[in-house]
Amino acid sequence: MAPLRTTTTVQDHVALAEIELCGELMIAASATEAERLSADLIDEVLKVGPGTEPGRSPGA
Repeated sequence: MAPLRTTTTVQDHVALAEIELCGELMIAASATEAERLSADLIDEVLKVGPGTEPGRSPGA
């Protein structure tokens, strides 16, 4: 009889955050009538902009 396999769940928090951001961009893209999202709207969706550090929320 073959040994039973156990399933180990590994959570990659960076990958999960990237997937969430991609989802937010897809929602924004589907809600706009424009052919493309503007850079300003992308920044707004991703909560980034001039003067913000990567990985930090504005006002944090």
